[in-house]
Amino acid sequence: MQSRGRLRGLLVITLLPALLLYSFFVIVPIFWSSYYGFFDWSGLGDATFIGLQNYMEVIQDPVFWRAFKNNLIIVGASVLGQVPIALGLALLLRKSSLFQRFVRSAVFLPMVISTVVVGLIWGYIFDPDMGAVNTVLRAVGLEGWTRAWLSDPSVNMYAISVPIIWNYIGPYLIIFIAAIQNMPSEIEEAALLDGATGWKKLIYIILPNMWGTIKVVIVLCISGSLKAFDQVFVMTGGGPAQSTEILATYMYNNTFLVYRYGFGSAISTMIIILSLILIIISQVLMKRKN
Repeated sequence: MQSRGRLRGLLVITLLPALLLYSFFVIVPIFWSSYYGFFDWSGLGDATFIGLQNYMEVIQDPVFWRAFKNNLIIVGASVLGQVPIALGLALLLRKSSLFQRFVRSAVFLPMVISTVVVGLIWGYIFDPDMGAVNTVLRAVGLEGWTRAWLSDPSVNMYAISVPIIWNYIGPYLIIFIAAIQNMPSEIEEAALLDGATGWKKLIYIILPNMWGTIKVVIVLCISGSLKAFDQVFVMTGGGPAQSTEILATYMYNNTFLVYRYGFGSAISTMIIILSLILIIISQVLMKRKN
């Protein structure tokens, strides 16, 4: 009992500095931002208390809900794109040969590159005149499919989702590989003795044992997609005509371009609330499927 108490005390002592730093730089600013959402404040001078007016204005603004809809497209694309691709690659690359380590590094490389650089690169790729996408389509005789990918409201959000998916597959690949490698070898051996190979092994052995990890990855996908900003800001800035406006660009434009810091604080609070709602819904749905 004394050794357990000492171990707990040691854990508290070692985790306390990180917890204090996290609280100071993350938790406290969240509540501070929510507090300023009740004020009319330009960032300088005195703040005027206006109650729920900022929050009501956010809820009643159709641009906010359009931005939320665009974020949902990114969320769906990320969950349906990043998770299956990362899981499939993890199953193929779980061994540690030289070639597989090279492929892992190549998949993880976009995560190391600055997101601003990623946005610039894909902005050039989607360029309607000199971009690689339209150039390839013209080369294979599909000129009728070419378009201004980032300017056409019918496809621009889907085009923006592509670099976001590409950018963040790497971390989820590493998480899935770690989960697969930590599976007890006895389970796989027993499955082989029972004749579970191929798809049966994947469906009945691997996926059930990784379900907790998959749920964590989906939570990370949802939260990361709702705070996406860099790529969209660099590629389109939320335009044209706010067709690619997302929650983060909506908050940025209303905070730093028109100096409405109180209104921007209300938007950031709403983003957190919507993120929590989506995460809770996803966890409930996945619990039912488990």
